[in-house]
Amino acid sequence: MHSSSTKLRLSFWQLWNMSFGFFGIQFGFALQNANTSRIFSTLGASPDDLPLFWLAAPVTGLLVQPIIGYLSDNTWHPKWGRRRPFFFIGAVLASIALFLMPNSQALWMAVAVLWMMDAAINVSMEPFRAFVGDKLDPSQQTAGFAMQTFFIGCGAVIASLLPMLFADWFGVSNASIDGSIPDTVRYSFYAGGAVFLVSVLWTVFTSDELPPENLEEFHRERKATQGLGHALADILGGFTRMPKTMVQLAFVQFFTWIGLFAMWIYTTSAVADNVFGTADAQSTLFQDAGNWVGTMFAVYSGVSALAAFILPVFARATSRKTVHMVCLVVGGISLASVFLIHDKQMLLLPMVGVGIAWASILTMPYAILAGALPAKRMGYYMGVFNFFVVIPQIVSGLLLGFVTSHFFGGHTVSTLALGGVSMALAGVLTLFVTDTAARAN
Repeated sequence: MHSSSTKLRLSFWQLWNMSFGFFGIQFGFALQNANTSRIFSTLGASPDDLPLFWLAAPVTGLLVQPIIGYLSDNTWHPKWGRRRPFFFIGAVLASIALFLMPNSQALWMAVAVLWMMDAAINVSMEPFRAFVGDKLDPSQQTAGFAMQTFFIGCGAVIASLLPMLFADWFGVSNASIDGSIPDTVRYSFYAGGAVFLVSVLWTVFTSDELPPENLEEFHRERKATQGLGHALADILGGFTRMPKTMVQLAFVQFFTWIGLFAMWIYTTSAVADNVFGTADAQSTLFQDAGNWVGTMFAVYSGVSALAAFILPVFARATSRKTVHMVCLVVGGISLASVFLIHDKQMLLLPMVGVGIAWASILTMPYAILAGALPAKRMGYYMGVFNFFVVIPQIVSGLLLGFVTSHFFGGHTVSTLALGGVSMALAGVLTLFVTDTAARAN
């Protein structure tokens, strides 16, 4: 890869183009996060089983991300570059899955499509993180990740609101008829499939990539490392060579994503039970709660889009880890406070704090990490780093259902509070992270 001294500073619109694909990627993720539990529940899943069904998402990430990172590190095409082939392939597959998901006729089908959808989204998403490290000088990397966070927020706002907008603006039915998925959800996923594909293609065709600094050496090394055995040994061996900063951030990520996973799994059932007064997934009230959760998620996503450009300013004035610590504590307290709220309008207030945390989660750890990684293995280590996103989700999937049923009497709002405590703990652990740059760039 090119050294930082050969990387030109990019203009605002160049940063815009190279990050725009994340608008579509998060459009898909937001539809998944806000509606998957609703779809599972509508198709007959019990609250205790939801975490197990959600395991499809983190397990696919665990398998896909380091492999895609490794492959993209060892890919170069004069026209397509290094990361963009994976953007394209993932976008096509994810769009297909988004069209299939709301047409699931049975619970097993919805779970199977979730596997496909999450794997495909990861194929597109994982190389985007390395894309920033590839193209940007260290002085622009925080800005590059912040631009991604902006598009993540914008995409998530619109996607989260879609079911409600279809119902209120276009009169689309929000009812579950004979246990079927409501039309509002179906049309939202159709729109998501189209937006995902178009947005990623925008980045593919408007951005270029820097070739390896020494193409002959790159091809020689790639030829020497060909073969499944060597690839697996290289992928697994990297775990023993993780930079110190990456290990420290792993603990922060672990507790952060327990909180997020609890929120994505249980907010719909928690709001339905604690605010709308129902646990019947076939009822109109439950479906109304599902639409309101979309509004809540739109608020935190919108806040994150705005905060994406404000947090780097505070990071320059203090440090990246200080900003991340404060944001996680604020987000954790906010998520836990949902336990105390019984008015649906008031539920929007804690989402502001969650949005501030979400902006930092999508920006600061990656900006801190990028400066500690070897350039030649940027994609691989970004993939490995996502292990510490998916492992806590797997742990949550295995344990949160048991905790909810045996310790909280089936009241999932208590599980949200536990997730908030976990996120706040992650904030405290941020204090022990070593950032190789004393100040954010």
